[in-house]
Amino acid sequence: MPVTARTGASVRTDASSDTGRNRRWPIVATLALSTTVGYGVLHYAFAVLLEPIAYDLDASTTAVTGALTVSVLTSAVAAVPVGRWLDRRGGRGLMTVGSIVAAVLVLAWSRVDALPALYLVQAGIGLAGAMTLYGPALAVVVTWFPEPHRRANALLAVTVVAGFASTVFMPLTGFLTAQYGWRNTLLILAAVYATTTVPGHWLVVRRPPYAGRNGATASRPRRSLRAVAGDRRFWTLSLVFVAHVTATATVGVHLVIYLVERGHPATFAATVAGLLGVLSVTGRLTLTTVARRFRVTSVVAVVFLVQGVGALALAAVAGSAVGAVVAVLLFGLGFGVAAVAQPALVADIYGTAVFGAVSGMLAVPVTLAKATAPVVAAEVRSGTGSYLPVLVGVAVACVVAAVGAGVSGRYLPRGR
Repeated sequence: MPVTARTGASVRTDASSDTGRNRRWPIVATLALSTTVGYGVLHYAFAVLLEPIAYDLDASTTAVTGALTVSVLTSAVAAVPVGRWLDRRGGRGLMTVGSIVAAVLVLAWSRVDALPALYLVQAGIGLAGAMTLYGPALAVVVTWFPEPHRRANALLAVTVVAGFASTVFMPLTGFLTAQYGWRNTLLILAAVYATTTVPGHWLVVRRPPYAGRNGATASRPRRSLRAVAGDRRFWTLSLVFVAHVTATATVGVHLVIYLVERGHPATFAATVAGLLGVLSVTGRLTLTTVARRFRVTSVVAVVFLVQGVGALALAAVAGSAVGAVVAVLLFGLGFGVAAVAQPALVADIYGTAVFGAVSGMLAVPVTLAKATAPVVAAEVRSGTGSYLPVLVGVAVACVVAAVGAGVSGRYLPRGR
């Protein structure tokens, strides 16, 4: 039985009103900025600060990295209630409170002096991230853009800008740490985060003028969640994006180590791995452009298959510099595609009224896979003494994601 909850003619009328036209692109710009800063401060800064924190706390880097895993898992636990809140009340209050909490927690992070405190702070940051990053940001965008072609452009705008978070904040964090130390760096980043996210979330983010009409009510998300749990469309999407994030998270974490094992200098390996960030933006642009002429699920399936070829190429030809670059280019094309494809498919299949709740449910298995896949890959590498089984597994995951994407095309409305 369909779970779709579309709002009908009133959506098109209200969304095309002066109020809708005047507000929705400033909202997109605000969320593009806030997610970029959010990922830069709450996520990417951790990698740069890892060793200084471990040294200062007299702990291993593995123990400190565990705090980031706790953060990711906390965000997964929070995804479903956050999604239901978004469907019922919108993102303004939630994202404002979340950004205030996040800024306070970054300040607390700068003062931690033991691992338990670090783990506690990172758990809180995971919760705050669930309230402020892609999940709520894309949910707000989707409700403001019921028209599929305009929605695709809006999602692209947010994800492309946020795709540069690592490019901006990792070097910035490194520079600040060299100048002021990691504790003062976090004080500066907390100030940057608070001043760029809190005002925007409170002053700009709003619910669309048609919210609550002929669509979402307080009880609809609860009924929809029960229906989604037994809906094969949801489990197909789960298979697609769990398989894909398993592949991308594994390669993202292990690529540098693998290239060094293949005989490349560490600087070359890091530079080549850095292409993944640039290619994630390229992939998002390519998907949105090509999907205007072809069914989005078909484009996604082809991209995932190309990634599978790239994974096998890493196993076969990454021993040479040219081979390594070509393989990374092939795999990297789809590195950021899910950020655009996942919200677009959820909105197309389920409509906008329950987007937050369905996306929250989908985020749970996807986030768990993202957190655990690199660990499993490390165990496989350790047990076999080779990355070959890992790369074959990555290729298989890409093929599974491609097949699932092709199957999910059956569930799209006619013309999509």
